[in-house]
Amino acid sequence: MRVSFLGVRGSTPAPGEAFERYGGHTSCVALAHDGEVPTLLLDAGTGIRRAVELLDGQPFRGSIFLTHLHWDHVHGLPFFSGSDRADARTSLFIPDQGDGSDPLEMLARGMSPPHFPVRPDELRGDWTFTSHSPGETQVEGFTVRTEEIPHKGGRTFGFRISDATSTITYMPDHCPDAIGEGPDGLGEYHESAAKLCQDADLLVHDAQLVREELAAEGYFGHAAAEYAVELARRTNVAHVVLFHHKPDRTDDQLDEIARRFDDSPRVTVAKQSTVLDL
Repeated sequence: MRVSFLGVRGSTPAPGEAFERYGGHTSCVALAHDGEVPTLLLDAGTGIRRAVELLDGQPFRGSIFLTHLHWDHVHGLPFFSGSDRADARTSLFIPDQGDGSDPLEMLARGMSPPHFPVRPDELRGDWTFTSHSPGETQVEGFTVRTEEIPHKGGRTFGFRISDATSTITYMPDHCPDAIGEGPDGLGEYHESAAKLCQDADLLVHDAQLVREELAAEGYFGHAAAEYAVELARRTNVAHVVLFHHKPDRTDDQLDEIARRFDDSPRVTVAKQSTVLDL
């Protein structure tokens, strides 16, 4: 499995010289089988535009799974030219809100006039808009397990994606202290997170904050980097990637966060140029 990080920032893009090394695009990760172009995209932040670079001029023919519907995870969708073309095929999986809402209309609340000039169903190509719920499904040659994860402001999911050889867990927005302080004050190491993480090769996890920022800034519903690393330790994850960086966190400050951790498990601070072969 090849994992390409296309956008690693949280909340809003971060342009400028101070953010060039780690990147300023918001959340998007591309998954591909060995030797193939990506067929599974996780979230559609502004980083999804960069997926075109991986397609070798081909249209996108695959699936996009959204963890939730906050702006920073969907704003890139209408600008992804790999899907907005007549010969593309895109299956978009939208979190079921549990209230019977139509998935297309739910997405269109933020992507239609007067907020945006076109609706999702006006994009070119063959599109399907499907609700997804906790459980397991087979898509694009991957097994995707979905669990609900605490986060502020709408139903939010985490994913565990496996192929014949590897497993990645993706939880870009996670507020574990919403269900308790946990043993170290960083939030509960709860069952749904453990199910997604156990024995995974790679954990991509919300690290918008660090421990000392939780009290003042945790109200937006994010986790500390220290929580992500400890969750990986508790669930035997081989490699944790700190993700969804605070928009004003500079490259130098992210270097400082990287130096906080040892190599058990391996810890990497996500860059939008990173490619990992699992």
